[in-house]
Amino acid sequence: MSDVKKHSDFFESVWLTVREIPRGRVTSYGAIAKYLGAPRSSRMVGYAMNASHSASVEVPAHRVVNRNGVLTGKHHFPDLLEMEQKLEKEGVRVEDDKVIEFEKLFWDPMKELSME
Repeated sequence: MSDVKKHSDFFESVWLTVREIPRGRVTSYGAIAKYLGAPRSSRMVGYAMNASHSASVEVPAHRVVNRNGVLTGKHHFPDLLEMEQKLEKEGVRVEDDKVIEFEKLFWDPMKELSME
Protein backbone atom coordinates (compact mmCIF):
# COMPACT_ATOMS: atom_id res chain seq x y z
CA MET A 1 0.00 0.00 0.00
CA SER A 2 1.41 3.40 -0.94
CA ASP A 3 2.03 6.07 1.70
CA VAL A 4 -0.57 8.30 0.03
CA LYS A 5 -3.20 5.54 0.26
CA LYS A 6 -2.28 4.84 3.91
CA HIS A 7 -2.60 8.53 4.78
CA SER A 8 -5.88 8.79 2.89
CA ASP A 9 -7.34 5.78 4.71
CA PHE A 10 -6.13 7.10 8.07
CA PHE A 11 -7.63 10.53 7.39
CA GLU A 12 -10.96 8.92 6.45
CA SER A 13 -10.92 6.92 9.70
CA VAL A 14 -10.17 10.07 11.68
CA TRP A 15 -13.00 11.95 9.98
CA LEU A 16 -15.48 9.13 10.62
CA THR A 17 -14.49 9.10 14.29
CA VAL A 18 -14.74 12.89 14.64
CA ARG A 19 -18.21 12.84 13.09
CA GLU A 20 -19.31 10.74 16.09
CA ILE A 21 -18.40 13.41 18.66
CA PRO A 22 -21.68 14.79 20.03
CA ARG A 23 -22.48 18.50 20.00
CA GLY A 24 -21.23 20.14 23.17
CA ARG A 25 -18.43 17.62 23.71
CA VAL A 26 -14.75 17.64 22.79
CA THR A 27 -11.96 15.11 22.40
CA SER A 28 -8.23 15.22 21.83
CA TYR A 29 -5.96 14.36 18.94
CA GLY A 30 -4.35 11.69 21.10
CA ALA A 31 -7.64 10.07 22.09
CA ILE A 32 -8.56 9.67 18.42
CA ALA A 33 -5.11 8.30 17.57
CA LYS A 34 -5.33 5.79 20.41
CA TYR A 35 -8.83 4.72 19.37
CA LEU A 36 -7.60 4.11 15.82
CA GLY A 37 -4.78 1.90 17.10
CA ALA A 38 -2.04 4.45 16.41
CA PRO A 39 -1.36 6.00 19.84
CA ARG A 40 1.77 7.81 18.62
CA SER A 41 -0.03 9.48 15.73
CA SER A 42 -1.60 12.51 17.40
CA ARG A 43 0.14 14.77 14.91
CA MET A 44 -1.31 12.79 11.99
CA VAL A 45 -4.76 13.31 13.50
CA GLY A 46 -3.95 17.02 13.49
CA TYR A 47 -3.01 16.82 9.82
CA ALA A 48 -6.32 15.06 9.14
CA MET A 49 -8.19 17.84 10.94
CA ASN A 50 -6.28 20.34 8.83
CA ALA A 51 -7.34 18.54 5.66
CA SER A 52 -10.94 18.07 6.84
CA HIS A 53 -11.96 21.45 5.48
CA SER A 54 -11.73 19.94 2.00
CA ALA A 55 -13.45 16.65 2.89
CA SER A 56 -16.54 15.63 0.94
CA VAL A 57 -18.49 15.27 4.21
CA GLU A 58 -18.84 17.71 7.09
CA VAL A 59 -16.26 17.07 9.80
CA PRO A 60 -16.72 18.96 13.11
CA ALA A 61 -12.99 19.65 13.48
CA HIS A 62 -13.72 22.34 16.07
CA ARG A 63 -14.50 19.56 18.58
CA VAL A 64 -10.91 18.28 18.55
CA VAL A 65 -8.47 20.02 20.89
CA ASN A 66 -5.14 19.14 22.45
CA ARG A 67 -4.78 16.93 25.53
CA ASN A 68 -5.06 19.95 27.81
CA GLY A 69 -8.20 21.31 26.19
CA VAL A 70 -6.38 24.05 24.29
CA LEU A 71 -7.65 25.13 20.88
CA THR A 72 -4.35 24.52 19.10
CA GLY A 73 -6.09 23.93 15.77
CA LYS A 74 -7.71 27.36 15.64
CA HIS A 75 -5.11 28.62 13.16
CA HIS A 76 -6.42 26.21 10.55
CA PHE A 77 -9.87 27.79 10.40
CA PRO A 78 -10.62 30.69 8.03
CA ASP A 79 -11.03 33.03 11.02
CA LEU A 80 -9.01 32.77 14.26
CA LEU A 81 -12.20 32.97 16.34
CA GLU A 82 -14.22 30.43 14.32
CA MET A 83 -13.25 27.36 16.35
CA GLU A 84 -14.10 29.07 19.63
CA GLN A 85 -17.36 30.48 18.24
CA LYS A 86 -18.49 27.07 16.98
CA LEU A 87 -17.76 25.48 20.35
CA GLU A 88 -19.55 28.23 22.25
CA LYS A 89 -22.55 27.89 19.94
CA GLU A 90 -22.73 24.27 21.15
CA GLY A 91 -22.55 25.31 24.81
CA VAL A 92 -18.82 24.72 25.32
CA ARG A 93 -17.26 27.57 27.27
CA VAL A 94 -13.81 28.69 26.18
CA GLU A 95 -11.50 31.09 27.98
CA ASP A 96 -8.03 32.11 26.80
CA ASP A 97 -8.20 29.47 24.03
CA LYS A 98 -8.90 26.69 26.55
CA VAL A 99 -12.05 24.62 27.07
CA ILE A 100 -13.54 25.27 30.50
CA GLU A 101 -14.50 22.03 32.28
CA PHE A 102 -12.48 20.03 29.75
CA GLU A 103 -12.53 16.85 31.83
CA LYS A 104 -16.32 17.01 32.19
CA LEU A 105 -16.87 17.58 28.45
CA PHE A 106 -14.20 15.12 27.28
CA TRP A 107 -15.55 12.48 24.90
CA ASP A 108 -13.40 9.34 24.89
CA PRO A 109 -13.91 7.30 21.71
CA MET A 110 -12.39 4.23 23.41
CA LYS A 111 -15.32 4.24 25.84
CA GLU A 112 -18.07 5.82 23.78
CA LEU A 113 -17.62 3.90 20.54
CA SER A 114 -16.72 0.52 22.02
CA MET A 115 -20.29 0.28 23.39
CA GLU A 116 -21.80 0.30 19.91
